[in-house]
Amino acid sequence: MRVGGNWSKRIATTLSLGIVIASGGVYFFNKTASTAIPRSQALAGAKQSTDGGTNILLLGLDSRRDANGGNLPRKLLDLMHVGSTSSIGGYNTNTMILIHIPAGGKNAVAISIPRDDYVNVPGYGMKKIKEAYGYAKYAKDSELYKQGVKEPDREHLSREAGRTATISTITELLNVPIDHFAEVNLVGFYDLANALGGVQVCLNKAVDDSQYSGAVFPAGLQTITGVDALKFVRQRHGLPNGDLDRTHRQQAFITGVITKFRTQGIFGDLGKISALLNVAKKDVVIDAGWDVLGFLPNAKALTGGHITFHTLPIEGYVMRNSQSVNLIDEVKVKQYVQDLFYPVKKSGTASPTPTPTSLISQANGKAVDGSKIPCVN
Repeated sequence: MRVGGNWSKRIATTLSLGIVIASGGVYFFNKTASTAIPRSQALAGAKQSTDGGTNILLLGLDSRRDANGGNLPRKLLDLMHVGSTSSIGGYNTNTMILIHIPAGGKNAVAISIPRDDYVNVPGYGMKKIKEAYGYAKYAKDSELYKQGVKEPDREHLSREAGRTATISTITELLNVPIDHFAEVNLVGFYDLANALGGVQVCLNKAVDDSQYSGAVFPAGLQTITGVDALKFVRQRHGLPNGDLDRTHRQQAFITGVITKFRTQGIFGDLGKISALLNVAKKDVVIDAGWDVLGFLPNAKALTGGHITFHTLPIEGYVMRNSQSVNLIDEVKVKQYVQDLFYPVKKSGTASPTPTPTSLISQANGKAVDGSKIPCVN
């Protein structure tokens, strides 16, 4: 079954950078570092959690442009194996993850939202959920252009409209509040992989996807860095379950990142701290109300490895407006999220937790060599 989406590599990117933001320690997020990360007003006026928990939306923007709308260098695009022009990808949010950290900061839950889910986008009707950002950005950009607003202000303001539309669409779909969000651009993954200096992953079988993603890896436990990390999380061709297996690649990479934070003292290494801060300043945008220093106690659920990955269920695949989309049962989706985020106790027993759709917690996602790194397709 195909779940997830093209460029679901931003699952790894956004969650990994979210971990960086949430767990850096006082040195990393002193006043200077915290204010250096670009901020957004897209959550202004949004409903907030009242139960002591925190919901964090992580967005991966599939754009080959920088924060000011400029083209990424052709040399960098070629190196990352993601096409040769900045027009590819547009402004779709091809990766969306909502993380719930319950009151007390234990046993976090991460839900991946498939990019092709066919949903109502407020103001634009039924669309793929990934398109909410692009439709709103284009409309705002056109309006600002007619008003004579110049770049880069037009780019910044129109991206704010895209973020707001995406947040509204996801809030309506899932019926849960969003307390914070982080957005990362495409090049952020490449920068993050280099800053970390390598992440361990494990494959069930050797792969050769040189024609598409460029991924050529042996079976077993291995350390990947830079461009190889990008290839690892991009591959879907040649995998038994296509995009679903690619989603599991992202989740496996995240597990490797978390394991590295926990076991190798990343934040005791001033060089790596500086490199991670540079990535956050250049490639990440977070909401204006996120007090990253105050959030540190809740970060234990992420860096301690107490996190389970799930993917929203779909009902099937159909054609709508000449596009292949995922049909979903919105009632079922809302209940799925409620059961995961806010399980209701009945007669002293919590309601059943949905089975994780991530292979990380299934048989063929078992760790090897006594490590906590899962093997995936």
